[in-house]
Amino acid sequence: MGKVDLSACPVCSKLDITDETAFLDNLKCTIKTYPKNILIIRQGDICDALYMLTLGSVKTEMITENGNILGIEIIKAPRPLAPAFVFSDNNRFPVNVTSLEEVEIMKIPKAEIMRLMMTNPDFMSSFMTHNANRTQFLTNRLHLLSIKTIKGKLAHFLLENSPGEEISFVINRNQTELADFFGVARPSLARSLAELVQEGLIQINKKEYIILNSNGLRELLF
Repeated sequence: MGKVDLSACPVCSKLDITDETAFLDNLKCTIKTYPKNILIIRQGDICDALYMLTLGSVKTEMITENGNILGIEIIKAPRPLAPAFVFSDNNRFPVNVTSLEEVEIMKIPKAEIMRLMMTNPDFMSSFMTHNANRTQFLTNRLHLLSIKTIKGKLAHFLLENSPGEEISFVINRNQTELADFFGVARPSLARSLAELVQEGLIQINKKEYIILNSNGLRELLF
């Protein structure tokens, strides 16, 4: 098992742990490693435990009713995977989870999660806060998907990720990954990006982006 930094995990950050090794030894869990590019969890699989990504990174994708693949997000350790669905009546994973590199996943039974909540209120608080934040993320994701044009989707995404006007920032996704994230074809995405540059709204240098006209981008949202 790789070194787990529990304090960096959003659902464990408030746990009062003096001996992390002893805590993990007492935790009733199983740990499994997966190589790169392996489908770890399939959309629709039963979520009967808390799956904690403790090493590496994964991508999550949703298969739509018409068979298209919609990229949701890239998750880096340490993070839980779909924690709210552990307690859902329809406790099935909403996405496919695929390893982007060698990963390690800790599977903690639902009963253990309940025990931690009862013995450590701070853990329960962190767990609930994280799930609320995930709901906010998914709400923003739905807003993005509701925008009809690719340029509008790009404008929303860039404004959400930018720290401010005329400040360079890096988006750690290539154009293929961005196209998957938006659920559009890569050539269409590339054409829309080029138009934003030609219109003087943004500048692009590989993965570095600069917003030159935020008001112009906002106009594309409507």
